[in-house]
Amino acid sequence: MTMSFRTWMLASLAAPMLLGAAVSLPATAQAQSAPAAGTARGLPDFTDLVEQVGPSVVNIRTVERVRAGAANGPVDEEMQEFFRRFFGIPLPGTPRQTPRPNTRPQQPEQEVPRGVGSGFVISPDGYVMTNAHVVEGADEVIVTLTDKREFKARIVGADSRTDVAVVKIEATGLPAVRIGDVNRLRVGEWVMAIGSPFGLENTVTAGIVSAKQRDTGNYLPFIQTDVAVNPGNSGGPLINLRGEVVGINSQIYSRSGGFMGISFAIPIDEAIRVSEQLRVSGRVTRGRIGVSIAEVTREVAESIGLGKTQGALVRSVEAGSPAEKAGVEAGDIITRFEGRAIEKASDLPRMVGSTKPGTRSAITVFRRGQNRDLSVTIAELEPEQAARKPASPGSEPKAAAAGQALGLTVSDLTEARRKELKVKRGVYVEAATEAGARAGLREGDVILSVGNTEIASARDFEAAVAKADRSKPVNMLVQRGELVQYVLVRPTR
Repeated sequence: MTMSFRTWMLASLAAPMLLGAAVSLPATAQAQSAPAAGTARGLPDFTDLVEQVGPSVVNIRTVERVRAGAANGPVDEEMQEFFRRFFGIPLPGTPRQTPRPNTRPQQPEQEVPRGVGSGFVISPDGYVMTNAHVVEGADEVIVTLTDKREFKARIVGADSRTDVAVVKIEATGLPAVRIGDVNRLRVGEWVMAIGSPFGLENTVTAGIVSAKQRDTGNYLPFIQTDVAVNPGNSGGPLINLRGEVVGINSQIYSRSGGFMGISFAIPIDEAIRVSEQLRVSGRVTRGRIGVSIAEVTREVAESIGLGKTQGALVRSVEAGSPAEKAGVEAGDIITRFEGRAIEKASDLPRMVGSTKPGTRSAITVFRRGQNRDLSVTIAELEPEQAARKPASPGSEPKAAAAGQALGLTVSDLTEARRKELKVKRGVYVEAATEAGARAGLREGDVILSVGNTEIASARDFEAAVAKADRSKPVNMLVQRGELVQYVLVRPTR
């Protein structure tokens, strides 16, 4: 293994101290070397942590059962002979003897290794936490302890949305990890990882916390570190200097498949909440209200009078959903949930997701310059479904000459088109050129409002555009397919 930059620096700092026993350095050199020696002594020592936490970390191997030859289809006899003569083995996934022509005997099942990951013991009676993607699709899970004992594990439950899984082995008296407080974790703090990168068991790496609350998914604010995490490390613990687990190593940022200095860990408090549900029922229950959301940009916040950049922009409301029943509309900005401020869009699914289905919750929305308080009954989040195909625009109405200064030609919506596009109001964009095209508008879009003014007809649109301040971008709420978005159109001067 090549020497890392951190290892090279430690070796360089230690060199003057080693040489000092045999070589007399000048006084000036001794004075210069003193700070370096002090710095070296101040670096953390992970040896006690490894002895303390190491026995709780396990290696996880997964196996998939497939029929011999099923994956590769019919096997060429010449290729079989090549493998037998030059490698002394039959072609992988085939029997040692080639069946006679015109016979198709039943092929036996083979156990094919799927991958290697890591995990850690969370209770002395054999519960082990790991990543969901480590055990996904496995027919058999084998857990190996540091004392080389192997156990076939039962998958208790896995949650793909958070990438957390729990498996159970039949063993007692196991050394369980201590759970740390993620809220006390600070950026710049030293942390350590133990796992099986590339199948190399009980490998220890260390680094610092690079960032917290890193948004890479809907339900998890990840811990970002520079700890070396590679394939096989997945599911292993991230440990602080107190010997407490603060995260599960889950993802890496890589263009090559190997470590590039950025890795992500699931906060342990989130993982424990998921694991408790998995142990009780084998699945995770989350809340939902039935909206599609997006971030609120600074320009949009300023143009609609929201003040600061905050909240979650509602791009669409699912028909019959709790949000629709509560009166939430596309274009609303949800700014608070149960009294808690929503600083960014990703806060909303986490708050709603952690709420028990059936709970009646208060939300605040910003709509056309005013805050409105609504009450919504939380429903249960179902498995993800494929997105429905957006409705295609109609072709019947004639275009009305409106908004030419913005490069937009719009027309009234017919009743048939309203039903087809599933909108209650707005105007249909027949053509978008110049300023409108530069803003991203195109034929088939539906403009729902201009500024904070609702649009129900082409006449409404003309009046709203006429009143707009042409020295500033004109804010429009636009629906495309089943989603809505604020668009800022900058008039040509």
